[in-house]
Parts: sequence; C-alpha cells; structure tokens
Amino acid sequence: MGRGRAKAKQTKVARELKYSVPTTDFDSLQRELSGGSSNSHRDEVFADQRADREGYSLEDDDDWRR
Repeated sequence: MGRGRAKAKQTKVARELKYSVPTTDFDSLQRELSGGSSNSHRDEVFADQRADREGYSLEDDDDWRR
C-alpha cells in the first residue's frame, strides 16, 4: 500500500522534466566556452588546493596548466 502515490509522484516529475522548456543563458554559455577570465581564476584556485593537499608548492610544478 502506498506504491500508487509514489508512482504517481514519479510520473508527475517525469512529465514535468520531459515537457518543460528550460531557459538557457546563452551569454553565460558563450563566456564559459570561450574560456573567459573567470575560468583562469578558478583553475588557479584548484591548483592551489591541489598543491596544499599533495604537500608541494606551485613553484615546484611549473607545468600544472597543461
């Protein structure tokens, strides 16, 4: 008992996902694909975090951007 309610909710969610029209921010997508300045900052932050985790400095690893 109760399976019908769960199945009905799953069906409702599936229909909403199938028939909804998502809004796409094409300007944001273009910036992301063109490799804007925000990506280079994010890469530096991730490299710093990786260096901290692995116990070495970025000066020791000059080719981390490749």
